[in-house]
Amino acid sequence: MTHTPVVRIDVDSHARAPAATSVRPWGAELKRILCVRLDNLGDVLMTTPALHALRSSAPDRHITLLASHSGARAAALIDSVDAVIEYDAPWVKNNRPADAAVDLAIAKRLSEEAFDAAVIFTVYSQNPMPAAMLCHLAGIPRRLAHCRENPYALLTDWIAEPEPQTGTRHEVERQLALVRHVGAVSSNQRMRLNVLPRDAASLHLKLAQRGISLDAPFIVMHPGATAASRRYPAERFAQVAAQLSELTGWPVLITGSADEAGVCAQACGAHRSAINLAGALELGELAALIDRAKVLVSNNSGPVHIASALGTAVVDLYALTNPQHTPWQTPHVVLHHDVPCRWCYRSVCPEGHHACLTGVTVGQVIDATMRLLRADSASSAVDAMLTTS
Repeated sequence: MTHTPVVRIDVDSHARAPAATSVRPWGAELKRILCVRLDNLGDVLMTTPALHALRSSAPDRHITLLASHSGARAAALIDSVDAVIEYDAPWVKNNRPADAAVDLAIAKRLSEEAFDAAVIFTVYSQNPMPAAMLCHLAGIPRRLAHCRENPYALLTDWIAEPEPQTGTRHEVERQLALVRHVGAVSSNQRMRLNVLPRDAASLHLKLAQRGISLDAPFIVMHPGATAASRRYPAERFAQVAAQLSELTGWPVLITGSADEAGVCAQACGAHRSAINLAGALELGELAALIDRAKVLVSNNSGPVHIASALGTAVVDLYALTNPQHTPWQTPHVVLHHDVPCRWCYRSVCPEGHHACLTGVTVGQVIDATMRLLRADSASSAVDAMLTTS
């Protein structure tokens, strides 16, 4: 799905870029690379340009992704990943009870894989040292990460953590800079996610059962998010869905996990053109749906990064909890209301008012969506004229 980029509303102008560090290239003999990315699905997707750079920078490289349950779901859809090992680490937020036996078993498993090197991907507020220790205990000889404190022998290749003191970068840029430190570069910085034919086919059947054609225009709306601080009010999503359906004549498909069925039902409201797909889609089917959507309206969550990887236009309702995760290289409008408590990094609003999101009006969401739709329509008209001339 291709779109012409449009003017965007940025969350923030990033401060000056961190100073460059010297490159210490990894040779072609380092073929089996473990890539550690233990947070969420969206974080894995924002790492895909760096994964591609690692794999393509030397012949016959083999990339294994060590990821959480959430992140591991994407591995089959990422062509730069050859294998995946699922691991919910105790130093990352998840629902797994701490169990040393599980952690020791993972260290043993990694040791058996005989990796030549490991790259530990983190956001700047995460500490890479537990993952570095895990890779050290697994006998992986080369270990790369950003690190704030001196890691001594735990990292053989490291970049002193520059963020946020010298400014912040988009997560894609941060991870590309990390692998560039060992000579892995790529001219293609797009995020990567494949839509598999089998997922498109199964999605077609599921939509047909609900009277929806995958070939007709529709809007996708995602009202959920893992953190309460990043959720726009569900009743406003319902107002947006109703008005967009009336303005366009298209159905609005509401997506979410089975656990988000309640908020998805609220976002549907009573409008007959709002279709609740909560819990109905596998990840590959969700990707196929977003790939065919005219626009995605969403809280800043995994679907925003799926849209970025597929080139689908996004209206991103962006809570001011973290400045690094805006849409990447896709047409988009980022909406927020500025607040003094911006960049709180909290899962629950510490002030209790959610003003960075509740300050965004339904009218602003409608206007942003229609702007993106008009831009896409104009682009399609130009493409049609070029094709027939």
